[in-house]
Amino acid sequence: MQAPSSWSFEEDDLNAIARTISRFLAETGARSALLVDRSGQLVSTVGEPLSFDPTSFATLTAADFSANDQLARLIGETDFTTLFHQGERESMYVADVARRLILVVLFDNRTPIGLVRLKMKPAVEELTGHLDRAFSRARAGGTTQPNILAGANDEIDELFNW
Repeated sequence: MQAPSSWSFEEDDLNAIARTISRFLAETGARSALLVDRSGQLVSTVGEPLSFDPTSFATLTAADFSANDQLARLIGETDFTTLFHQGERESMYVADVARRLILVVLFDNRTPIGLVRLKMKPAVEELTGHLDRAFSRARAGGTTQPNILAGANDEIDELFNW
């Protein structure tokens, strides 16, 4: 899917995304999830509060995913759609969403990796549907909600036009 050059999420989009991720966390027992733009911008966090700076984490996650895309190409793959990093107590599972976002799921050793892998595909498909709707709206020329800033430049100019 090709994303439009300019797009944004509406409140309904973010609520739908949060519901999908919350359901995934409940079904798997994972603790938290972050949704990150491929450029490294944090889109959303869901689940337990994080004990680290999510903005820095988002940037590092995007860089990690990008580096792994390059590694995939070196071995003849187009890309890796998922990554798994396992620690002694904490792990993370990272998945591509519509070639635009990255879903990072954080979980401890009480959550089986097999369950995370099993539930990841339907969650990514559902998130892709949410993105498709946001991108379609952007391609169609904008949002469905009124733009509260429409005309603001004219009003600002008028304020200083003595």
